[in-house]
Parts: sequence; C-alpha cells; structure tokens
Amino acid sequence: MAAIEITNLSKHFGDVVAVDELDLTVEEGEIFGFLGPNGAGKSTTIDIILDFVRPTSGQVTVLGHDAQKEGLQIRQQTGVLPDAYHVYNRLTGRQHLEFAIELKGTDDDPMELLERVGIAEAADRKAGGYSKGMKQRLMLAIALLGKPDLLILDEPSTGLDPNGAKEIRDIIRQEKARGATVFFSSHVMEQVEAVCDRVGIINRGQLVALDNVEGLRAAKGAGETLYLQVKTLSEAVLRKITDVDGVELATIDDRRVRVMVGDRSKFEVLDDIDEITTVEDFSVVTSSLGDLFIQYTNETQEVQR
Repeated sequence: MAAIEITNLSKHFGDVVAVDELDLTVEEGEIFGFLGPNGAGKSTTIDIILDFVRPTSGQVTVLGHDAQKEGLQIRQQTGVLPDAYHVYNRLTGRQHLEFAIELKGTDDDPMELLERVGIAEAADRKAGGYSKGMKQRLMLAIALLGKPDLLILDEPSTGLDPNGAKEIRDIIRQEKARGATVFFSSHVMEQVEAVCDRVGIINRGQLVALDNVEGLRAAKGAGETLYLQVKTLSEAVLRKITDVDGVELATIDDRRVRVMVGDRSKFEVLDDIDEITTVEDFSVVTSSLGDLFIQYTNETQEVQR
C-alpha cells in the first residue's frame, strides 16, 4: 500500500495556481524528500495531505484513507513537524508533551521523548526561554508521539547546528527502521541527500523530477565535474575541449578548466583532453543535490517563459 497517493491534484487561490495537476506516490516505509523553490507548492501540498486546505480538484489518499473525508484517522496515525509553529511560552517542555499525549491518547513517556531529541535537561524549563533549536527539538518530540505510521517533517533542521542536524538524521533513519514512512521537506540539500531514498522536485505547482539522487544525476548527465590544471589555457583550447565526446560543458574557472562530464568515462575524457593540452593535475567533484535542484528548477522556468 502506498503511504501517500496524490492524483491529478490542483489548488487555485483566485488566479494563482499553487498546485497544478500533481501526481505523486510515496511508498510505504521510504524516506521521501520533497523539494522546491519558495512558492513552488510544497506547503500547499502538505496542507492538503493533512486536510488543512481543501483542493480545487483531484484526490489525496493517506495511509489508505481519503484525506478530505477521513482527516481525523490520518492525523491519529501521523506525526507532524510543521515549518511554522508556536510553543506555549509559559509551559515547560514536559508539560507540552503531557498535553500532547493527553490529546492524542497515547501512553508515551514524556521524559523518554525529550531524552530522545536531546533536551531532557530542559524538561522543566518554560519553553518561552528555549532557543530556536530547542523549540525545534520539542516539536519533533511531539511529532514522534504514538509511534506514527507517517512522519511529515517540514524543514526539521531549522535552527540546529551541525551536530543537531546529524541527530535529526539519525532519528529519521531510526523511524524508517521501525517501519514508518517519512515525508521530508527541506532547503538543506545535504540533509535531504544524506537520508532520502527518493526525491521529488516541484516547481510552479508541477512535479519536474522524481527519482533517487543517482537517478537524477544520470537523467541530467551531471554525474561528475572535472577541474583541470592544464599546460596551455586559452579560449582556443577551451573550444577544442568543449568538442570532446562526453563533455557537456567546459568553462574557465579560476585559471582551471571546469568540465562537466556526461555519460562517458571521466578517464576517457581526460585522455582526449590530454591530447589537446597536457593535463598537469585534476580533481573530481560529484554533482550535489543542490546542483541538480538548480538545474531542474531553472530548466523548468526557461521552458515556461
């Protein structure tokens, strides 16, 4: 069974099309990264999944339930860390958990949850005095209540230092190992690339890419970038390098040649370039998810202009 099934989903706010005939399936038990630039439709899609916003057309099924008819059942099985949230300044961290446990009707231990997210020592401090990162951890603890079948995390590493971000990644992996599905939206590409099984990129309300990171790289021919120190560097040499089979793009970057390699072995490409001008040194950089994100979203904008 799919954890989330979105079919022909559209949402209009007056003349603004926030989501445009979106089709998307999130498989049960996977960590799914949902990416897009600001205003792309990510938050609207999440709000529709949780029945906070009603769609203009289309259908959403979550954990086998109709999102617009069985929202209560879905929320009982779902843990949510929203991008925009508020804590009760006069309540302690422990009191937040106790209140949420009572509302959801679970038998969780507040201190175990606070320990898990790393703020047990602040359990009896008022949340109004928490740092942004501590508030983020508190909201994650609330999302973990009741061992949810689905976790929806919107920018979960906001306000966290690198150690905190790593702890969040560890918790996400633990939830997957438990059997939960994680739907994960973030602008921190390294975080998404580190934990997600598949990634969907939305732009202007439409899904423009869907695959694992390696698949996205392959589709763009953006597997690796070579930085070459060559004996002779000139525009004429650069033009010849650009014509080499397997070279997608060649540019001069800080007195080096930057070469994006397509579907040909980088060593074969290097051998051909070495015949044009001696390659004195080189380094290889694998395209990051951030690089791919820019390619996919910029390409879509060019097409739609």
